[in-house]
Amino acid sequence: MRLWIVNHYAKTSDSAGGSRHVSLARELAAQGHEVTIIASSYDAKTGVNKLDASDSVWSRQCLSERLSFIWIRVPSYSGNDTTRVKNMLAFAWRVLRRTGLQDLPSPDAVLGSSPHLLAAAAAERLAHRYKAAFLFEVRDLWPETLVALGGMSSSHPAIIGMSFLERRLYQRARKVITLLPQSIEYIARRGASPSKIHWIPNGIALDQAGEPAPPKGESDSFTIMYAGAHGRANGLDTVLQSAKYMETINPRVKYRLVGDGPEKPKLMQQAKDMGLRNVAFEPAVPKTQIFDVLRQADAFIMPLRDSPVFKWGVSPNKLFDYMAVGRPIVYAINAPNDPVAEARAGVSIRADDPRAMAEAIDKLARLSMPERVEMGFRAREYVEEHHDIKRLAKTLEAIVLEAIRGV
Repeated sequence: MRLWIVNHYAKTSDSAGGSRHVSLARELAAQGHEVTIIASSYDAKTGVNKLDASDSVWSRQCLSERLSFIWIRVPSYSGNDTTRVKNMLAFAWRVLRRTGLQDLPSPDAVLGSSPHLLAAAAAERLAHRYKAAFLFEVRDLWPETLVALGGMSSSHPAIIGMSFLERRLYQRARKVITLLPQSIEYIARRGASPSKIHWIPNGIALDQAGEPAPPKGESDSFTIMYAGAHGRANGLDTVLQSAKYMETINPRVKYRLVGDGPEKPKLMQQAKDMGLRNVAFEPAVPKTQIFDVLRQADAFIMPLRDSPVFKWGVSPNKLFDYMAVGRPIVYAINAPNDPVAEARAGVSIRADDPRAMAEAIDKLARLSMPERVEMGFRAREYVEEHHDIKRLAKTLEAIVLEAIRGV
């Protein structure tokens, strides 16, 4: 089959951030399928635009014989203002123009991925033009997330318009793929038949992660690490507040915050204002290098702000990276699913509670090395069973082939 994946924010493995689609695409290509990923040229986390004004609007990058990226030149933006809206509109418009796709063989299926619905809508139009099957992948529930976390009113004209578009996409998709384990009810209420909704969580390429190395031996410090986006939803202000408590609870504990995002400058200033000396901020790391960094940690922290949107479940990509390395985790998310508790791989606490977070980290720091190793072993077992990208790619393959056949 020939599959096109339209994901505004897709990245290659040599970039920092989520690599869901390139990892799935590599597995599909290994099975003989042809996959083209259509993505934006601009990376908001790094501020780097692969294509400048003198370049063509489209650029093709072949990663292998059966896997390629089509980069679409879009304007840069900073923050969640009108420049980001312009960026999203430009991406969707240029996908619809098809200029860079005209020399490619026609697809059998087109998968449009959220979060923003304009990219998915452009994918639906592509599928219609090429008489291909359309699949809608839901990574974030827009527009609900914009209301719950972005502070927008449900009566805002933009929200009303997106709600209409959301329903249309659910109705027109032959298959709906969701990353959120409890979201089937939500999606069905918005027009999708429950029989066509499928759950494929985030996963990990275990061959890239390598075998879990044992933690470093006992030392004068205990490193708790966060590696991921620094955005509003990530709740890193709570992590900083927990570090303040930690100064008196357990001075051995050191925090390392790895990554980039719109909130990072504010968080760095907050840490400075608080006089924190046990927190270090570090730049984002490409996916090909992240596991070497993760192995330097004694434990990880997985926080998200408390929000009603998480009642449908979560699937944080970084969590499965943490688990693959084989370290215990403090899970600070109010959601119905809790992989850390299921795997018995750490400590679960309520979100937005810095004192509980500090106490949970201190608890892990005071465990014996064999106890922490055992938690890490269970974490690795869990991702091997539930989040191996090879298994998830087989599931995706079966769903796409069913969509092509009209099943």
